[in-house]
Amino acid sequence: MGKAFLLALLALSVQAGEPFVWHTEDGAAKYIELFTIDRPILRYNYGVQLPAGVPEDRARCCYVYPLWTPGGVSMLDDFPKDHYHHRGLFWAWPDVSVGGEPLDGWMMKGLKTVHKSLHPQVLPLGRGAILDVDNEWVAGGKAIASVHERYMIHAFNGKGRPIEVALTLTATDAPIVLRGSHEEGKSYGGLSVRFAPRTQTVIRTEKGISDKDEDLNAHAWAELEAVYDGRKAALRIENDPANDGGSPQWCLRSYGFLGAAFPGKTKQRDAFTLERGKPLTLRYSILVSDR
Repeated sequence: MGKAFLLALLALSVQAGEPFVWHTEDGAAKYIELFTIDRPILRYNYGVQLPAGVPEDRARCCYVYPLWTPGGVSMLDDFPKDHYHHRGLFWAWPDVSVGGEPLDGWMMKGLKTVHKSLHPQVLPLGRGAILDVDNEWVAGGKAIASVHERYMIHAFNGKGRPIEVALTLTATDAPIVLRGSHEEGKSYGGLSVRFAPRTQTVIRTEKGISDKDEDLNAHAWAELEAVYDGRKAALRIENDPANDGGSPQWCLRSYGFLGAAFPGKTKQRDAFTLERGKPLTLRYSILVSDR
Protein backbone atom coordinates (compact mmCIF):
# COMPACT_ATOMS: atom_id res chain seq x y z
CA MET A 1 0.00 0.00 0.00
CA GLY A 2 1.46 3.37 -1.02
CA LYS A 3 2.15 6.01 1.59
CA ALA A 4 -0.08 8.60 -0.11
CA PHE A 5 -3.00 6.15 -0.24
CA LEU A 6 -2.51 5.17 3.41
CA LEU A 7 -2.44 8.79 4.54
CA ALA A 8 -5.59 9.46 2.53
CA LEU A 9 -7.36 6.63 4.34
CA LEU A 10 -6.13 7.91 7.67
CA ALA A 11 -7.27 11.43 6.81
CA LEU A 12 -10.81 10.11 6.26
CA SER A 13 -10.73 8.75 9.80
CA VAL A 14 -10.33 12.29 11.15
CA GLN A 15 -14.05 12.88 10.56
CA ALA A 16 -15.30 9.32 10.83
CA GLY A 17 -13.35 8.40 13.95
CA GLU A 18 -11.34 5.23 14.38
CA PRO A 19 -12.41 1.77 15.59
CA PHE A 20 -10.23 1.55 18.70
CA VAL A 21 -9.95 -1.83 20.42
CA TRP A 22 -7.99 -2.86 23.51
CA HIS A 23 -6.48 -6.36 23.69
CA THR A 24 -5.07 -7.78 26.92
CA GLU A 25 -2.43 -10.51 26.95
CA ASP A 26 -2.39 -11.99 30.44
CA GLY A 27 0.01 -14.87 29.84
CA ALA A 28 3.72 -14.82 30.53
CA ALA A 29 4.27 -11.42 28.83
CA LYS A 30 1.37 -9.49 30.45
CA TYR A 31 0.60 -6.44 28.37
CA ILE A 32 -2.33 -4.47 27.00
CA GLU A 33 -2.30 -3.25 23.42
CA LEU A 34 -4.43 -0.74 21.53
CA PHE A 35 -5.39 -1.33 17.88
CA THR A 36 -7.20 0.60 15.17
CA ILE A 37 -7.91 -0.30 11.51
CA ASP A 38 -6.05 -3.59 12.10
CA ARG A 39 -2.95 -1.62 13.10
CA PRO A 40 -1.33 -1.54 16.54
CA ILE A 41 -0.95 1.85 18.23
CA LEU A 42 0.83 1.17 21.50
CA ARG A 43 1.51 -1.54 24.04
CA TYR A 44 1.72 -1.04 27.81
CA ASN A 45 3.77 -3.73 29.55
CA TYR A 46 2.32 -4.23 33.02
CA GLY A 47 4.08 -7.52 33.67
CA VAL A 48 7.77 -7.87 34.55
CA GLN A 49 9.92 -8.03 31.40
CA LEU A 50 13.32 -9.75 31.19
CA PRO A 51 14.56 -11.09 27.83
CA ALA A 52 17.04 -13.96 27.74
CA GLY A 53 20.65 -12.85 28.14
CA VAL A 54 19.81 -9.62 30.00
CA PRO A 55 21.10 -9.17 33.60
CA GLU A 56 18.41 -10.05 36.13
CA ASP A 57 18.71 -6.68 37.88
CA ARG A 58 17.31 -5.02 34.74
CA ALA A 59 13.92 -6.76 35.08
CA ARG A 60 11.11 -4.19 35.09
CA CYS A 61 7.49 -3.50 34.31
CA CYS A 62 5.12 -0.65 33.68
CA TYR A 63 6.12 1.24 30.52
CA VAL A 64 5.07 1.79 26.91
CA TYR A 65 6.79 -0.32 24.25
CA PRO A 66 6.33 -0.58 21.32
CA LEU A 67 4.74 2.65 20.07
CA TRP A 68 3.77 2.92 16.40
CA THR A 69 3.10 5.85 14.05
CA PRO A 70 -0.25 5.96 12.18
CA GLY A 71 1.60 4.47 9.21
CA GLY A 72 2.90 1.55 11.28
CA VAL A 73 6.51 2.60 12.00
CA SER A 74 7.80 1.24 15.31
CA MET A 75 10.09 3.93 16.72
CA LEU A 76 11.08 2.81 20.22
CA ASP A 77 13.64 0.45 21.70
CA ASP A 78 13.71 -1.73 24.81
CA PHE A 79 16.69 -3.31 26.59
CA PRO A 80 19.26 -1.71 24.22
CA LYS A 81 22.69 -3.18 24.89
CA ASP A 82 24.30 0.22 25.49
CA HIS A 83 21.70 1.10 28.16
CA TYR A 84 19.86 -2.04 29.29
CA HIS A 85 17.78 0.06 31.69
CA HIS A 86 16.25 2.20 28.91
CA ARG A 87 12.70 1.07 28.25
CA GLY A 88 10.59 2.58 25.48
CA LEU A 89 8.53 5.45 26.87
CA PHE A 90 8.90 5.42 30.64
CA TRP A 91 8.88 7.40 33.89
CA ALA A 92 11.86 7.00 36.24
CA TRP A 93 14.23 8.94 38.50
CA PRO A 94 17.84 8.08 39.40
CA ASP A 95 17.64 9.71 42.86
CA VAL A 96 14.60 9.00 45.02
CA SER A 97 15.28 9.67 48.68
CA VAL A 98 13.05 8.63 51.61
CA GLY A 99 14.19 9.51 55.12
CA GLY A 100 17.65 10.20 53.77
CA GLU A 101 17.94 6.73 52.22
CA PRO A 102 18.92 6.94 48.52
CA LEU A 103 16.97 4.79 46.08
CA ASP A 104 17.35 4.50 42.30
CA GLY A 105 14.33 3.88 40.11
CA TRP A 106 16.36 4.60 36.96
CA MET A 107 18.70 1.64 37.40
CA MET A 108 16.15 -0.18 39.62
CA LYS A 109 18.42 -0.32 42.67
CA GLY A 110 16.42 -0.51 45.87
CA LEU A 111 13.27 0.81 44.19
CA LYS A 112 10.85 -1.18 42.06
CA THR A 113 7.61 -0.29 40.34
CA VAL A 114 4.90 -2.85 41.13
CA HIS A 115 1.77 -3.04 39.01
CA LYS A 116 -1.64 -2.89 40.69
CA SER A 117 -4.45 -2.42 38.14
CA LEU A 118 -5.45 -1.38 34.61
CA HIS A 119 -8.49 0.65 33.52
CA PRO A 120 -8.80 0.81 29.70
CA GLN A 121 -11.68 2.49 27.92
CA VAL A 122 -12.70 3.52 24.41
CA LEU A 123 -14.28 6.92 23.80
CA PRO A 124 -17.55 7.22 21.83
CA LEU A 125 -17.61 7.88 18.07
CA GLY A 126 -14.03 6.72 17.59
CA ARG A 127 -12.60 9.86 19.17
CA GLY A 128 -9.90 7.99 21.03
CA ALA A 129 -9.04 5.68 23.90
CA ILE A 130 -7.80 6.04 27.47
CA LEU A 131 -5.61 3.84 29.61
CA ASP A 132 -5.42 4.51 33.35
CA VAL A 133 -2.81 2.52 35.24
CA ASP A 134 -2.29 2.24 39.00
CA ASN A 135 1.12 1.14 40.26
CA GLU A 136 3.23 1.51 43.39
CA TRP A 137 6.83 2.36 44.15
CA VAL A 138 8.12 -0.31 46.55
CA ALA A 139 11.33 -0.17 48.59
CA GLY A 140 12.36 -2.69 51.24
CA GLY A 141 9.08 -4.52 50.76
CA LYS A 142 7.06 -1.40 51.59
CA ALA A 143 5.04 0.85 49.29
CA ILE A 144 6.41 4.40 49.49
CA ALA A 145 4.26 6.02 46.78
CA SER A 146 1.19 5.44 44.67
CA VAL A 147 1.77 5.94 40.95
CA HIS A 148 -1.04 6.78 38.56
CA GLU A 149 -0.36 6.93 34.81
CA ARG A 150 -2.84 8.13 32.20
CA TYR A 151 -2.52 7.76 28.44
CA MET A 152 -5.18 9.48 26.33
CA ILE A 153 -4.78 8.40 22.70
CA HIS A 154 -6.55 10.52 20.10
CA ALA A 155 -7.66 9.71 16.56
CA PHE A 156 -5.33 10.58 13.68
CA ASN A 157 -5.68 14.35 13.09
CA GLY A 158 -4.26 14.63 9.58
CA LYS A 159 -0.72 15.32 10.83
CA GLY A 160 -0.15 12.51 13.26
CA ARG A 161 -1.54 10.83 16.37
CA PRO A 162 -1.66 13.00 19.52
CA ILE A 163 -1.21 11.22 22.84
CA GLU A 164 -1.62 12.99 26.17
CA VAL A 165 0.41 11.44 28.98
CA ALA A 166 0.29 12.20 32.69
CA LEU A 167 1.91 10.88 35.85
CA THR A 168 0.59 11.48 39.37
CA LEU A 169 2.85 10.57 42.30
CA THR A 170 1.57 10.51 45.88
CA ALA A 171 3.78 9.79 48.88
CA THR A 172 2.04 7.16 51.01
CA ASP A 173 3.98 7.77 54.23
CA ALA A 174 7.19 9.78 54.56
CA PRO A 175 8.10 12.66 52.23
CA ILE A 176 9.98 11.69 49.07
CA VAL A 177 12.73 13.80 47.52
CA LEU A 178 13.17 13.57 43.74
CA ARG A 179 16.42 14.56 42.05
CA GLY A 180 17.98 14.04 38.65
CA SER A 181 21.36 12.50 37.95
CA HIS A 182 24.32 13.38 40.15
CA GLU A 183 26.74 13.91 37.25
CA GLU A 184 27.92 17.48 36.92
CA GLY A 185 26.54 19.36 33.93
CA LYS A 186 23.57 17.08 33.26
CA SER A 187 20.23 16.01 34.66
CA TYR A 188 17.70 13.41 33.67
CA GLY A 189 14.72 11.76 35.33
CA GLY A 190 11.00 11.96 34.67
CA LEU A 191 9.44 11.32 31.26
CA SER A 192 11.97 9.59 29.00
CA VAL A 193 11.90 8.04 25.52
CA ARG A 194 14.47 5.67 23.97
CA PHE A 195 14.46 5.28 20.19
CA ALA A 196 15.13 2.23 18.03
CA PRO A 197 18.12 1.92 15.64
CA ARG A 198 17.65 4.36 12.75
CA THR A 199 19.45 6.65 10.29
CA GLN A 200 19.33 10.35 9.43
CA THR A 201 18.54 11.41 13.00
CA VAL A 202 17.49 15.04 13.50
CA ILE A 203 16.63 16.51 16.90
CA ARG A 204 14.63 19.75 16.99
CA THR A 205 13.29 22.12 19.62
CA GLU A 206 11.37 25.38 19.33
CA LYS A 207 14.81 26.99 18.83
CA GLY A 208 15.53 24.93 15.69
CA ILE A 209 17.75 21.95 14.92
CA SER A 210 19.93 20.81 17.82
CA ASP A 211 23.21 19.94 16.11
CA LYS A 212 24.81 18.50 19.27
CA ASP A 213 23.74 16.69 22.43
CA GLU A 214 22.15 18.96 25.02
CA ASP A 215 21.88 19.06 28.80
CA LEU A 216 20.22 21.52 31.18
CA ASN A 217 18.69 23.65 28.41
CA ALA A 218 15.03 24.59 28.91
CA HIS A 219 12.68 24.00 25.97
CA ALA A 220 8.92 24.04 25.47
CA TRP A 221 9.21 20.95 23.28
CA ALA A 222 11.66 18.57 21.65
CA GLU A 223 11.34 16.02 18.85
CA LEU A 224 13.40 13.31 17.20
CA GLU A 225 12.94 12.63 13.50
CA ALA A 226 14.69 9.74 11.76
CA VAL A 227 14.44 7.03 9.11
CA TYR A 228 13.49 3.51 10.27
CA ASP A 229 13.97 0.81 7.65
CA GLY A 230 13.49 3.36 4.87
CA ARG A 231 10.48 5.12 6.44
CA LYS A 232 10.74 8.58 8.03
CA ALA A 233 8.92 9.20 11.29
CA ALA A 234 9.02 11.60 14.23
CA LEU A 235 8.03 11.80 17.88
CA ARG A 236 7.56 15.16 19.59
CA ILE A 237 7.16 15.79 23.34
CA GLU A 238 5.57 19.08 24.37
CA ASN A 239 5.55 20.28 27.95
CA ASP A 240 2.35 21.35 29.66
CA PRO A 241 3.01 24.94 30.82
CA ALA A 242 1.12 24.16 34.04
CA ASN A 243 3.78 21.65 35.12
CA ASP A 244 5.70 22.57 38.24
CA GLY A 245 8.78 24.58 37.30
CA GLY A 246 7.58 25.55 33.81
CA SER A 247 9.62 24.46 30.79
CA PRO A 248 11.81 21.49 31.71
CA GLN A 249 15.52 21.15 31.12
CA TRP A 250 16.13 18.45 28.53
CA CYS A 251 18.52 15.57 28.02
CA LEU A 252 18.84 15.25 24.23
CA ARG A 253 21.00 12.51 22.75
CA SER A 254 21.68 11.79 19.09
CA TYR A 255 22.12 8.07 19.90
CA GLY A 256 18.35 8.14 20.40
CA PHE A 257 17.05 9.61 23.65
CA LEU A 258 14.73 12.44 24.69
CA GLY A 259 14.22 13.21 28.37
CA ALA A 260 12.18 16.01 29.94
CA ALA A 261 14.22 16.35 33.13
CA PHE A 262 12.29 17.06 36.34
CA PRO A 263 13.03 18.88 38.59
CA GLY A 264 16.16 19.73 36.62
CA LYS A 265 19.28 21.32 38.02
CA THR A 266 19.55 25.07 38.55
CA LYS A 267 21.05 27.33 41.22
CA GLN A 268 17.55 27.83 42.57
CA ARG A 269 16.42 24.19 42.58
CA ASP A 270 17.82 20.72 42.03
CA ALA A 271 15.28 18.73 44.06
CA PHE A 272 11.54 18.41 44.57
CA THR A 273 10.00 17.20 47.83
CA LEU A 274 6.82 15.18 47.50
CA GLU A 275 4.94 15.75 50.73
CA ARG A 276 2.46 13.19 51.99
CA GLY A 277 -1.05 14.05 50.83
CA LYS A 278 0.16 16.52 48.20
CA PRO A 279 0.33 14.70 44.84
CA LEU A 280 2.61 15.78 42.02
CA THR A 281 1.17 15.59 38.50
CA LEU A 282 3.28 16.01 35.37
CA ARG A 283 1.59 16.29 31.95
CA TYR A 284 2.98 16.20 28.41
CA SER A 285 1.58 16.01 24.90
CA ILE A 286 3.17 13.59 22.46
CA LEU A 287 2.72 13.58 18.69
CA VAL A 288 3.81 10.54 16.65
CA SER A 289 3.83 11.13 12.90
CA ASP A 290 4.98 9.83 9.52
CA ARG A 291 7.05 12.30 7.51
